[in-house]
Amino acid sequence: MDGSLPGDVFGAIVAAIVVINETRGEVPGSSASAKWPEQRRMPLGQDGSLGIAEYVIVADADPPRIVLTRVQLY
Repeated sequence: MDGSLPGDVFGAIVAAIVVINETRGEVPGSSASAKWPEQRRMPLGQDGSLGIAEYVIVADADPPRIVLTRVQLY
């Protein structure tokens, strides 16, 4: 994490990570990639005003893993 990020952006990323882990990747409002269903996207901030977080659900790992792959800020 970049220490120069504004607090609301940093907080939104941390909140996204918590929600992703609590829901095992099945975040309400997230969307799956048509070509790669294991890849998900979820909005950051209120109504996606800050950007998008992308993550991958690695269901066949033991235990299953979720990897945050990219954060695209607006």
